Amino acid sequence: MRICFLLQVRPNMLDEYKRRHAAVWPEMLDALRRTGWHNYSLFLRPDGLLVGYLETDDFARAQALMQLEPINARWQSEMAPFFQSTGNADENMFPLQEVFHLD
Repeated sequence: MRICFLLQVRPNMLDEYKRRHAAVWPEMLDALRRTGWHNYSLFLRPDGLLVGYLETDDFARAQALMQLEPINARWQSEMAPFFQSTGNADENMFPLQEVFHLD
């Protein structure tokens, strides 16, 4: 299953957000892979619109498994100030409905 979601990064924090994602902690990368997040990408527009894309067998399960990972709690805590929404990014990932796919 393909998942796409939108989040909003604070425009004054874009450079730091990009810097952090250029060096994601190896433990976080391992946790994402281990819990079923595949082909995961983030795209950032200059106004802070963040588009996330991933592939997984079961998104709800992948999210639930990440919630059990201590490294995820640390990462989410550090990243929360970057977003305009309240709470952490995991709580605000609402998949968009796919309406077309070429293949």
